[in-house]
Amino acid sequence: MDKLELTVPPIIQVVIFAAIMWMLADVLAPFSMTLAVLLPVAVITALIGVAFSLWGVYEFHSAGTTVDPRLPEESASLVTHGAYKVSRNPMYVGFLLILIGWGIYLGNIVNIMLPVVFVLYMNRFQIVPEERYMQQKFGHEYSEYKKAVRRWI
Repeated sequence: MDKLELTVPPIIQVVIFAAIMWMLADVLAPFSMTLAVLLPVAVITALIGVAFSLWGVYEFHSAGTTVDPRLPEESASLVTHGAYKVSRNPMYVGFLLILIGWGIYLGNIVNIMLPVVFVLYMNRFQIVPEERYMQQKFGHEYSEYKKAVRRWI
């Protein structure tokens, strides 16, 4: 299982989860719901997700550190401002909101719950390994940051 740690870029994971959700939408059609209000809710949720992810990317670029989460050893600095005051993983929170928006758009109750699996996967194979490295590299400063800011939101 450790072979899955930090190997698949999170954006690819989002695409994989979105594709699975799309495929399940037809299979799980009996659980579908069609409400006129769903489209704007889906779009707004996904757009907030895009904005939150881009905010996180912007903060990393501004700090001159890598945005490639597969290479935590290339982290040049500990970013704790902007989006990173709200969440230790704003890009991943954004991805989660995009998947939730997609699930709402697909109009399937089961698909709205599938992003929970994304969170579990990200925690185990992406975030925990990243945090292990960040703790090693930034020590006490990172420990204090973890106490002050939640992993997701």
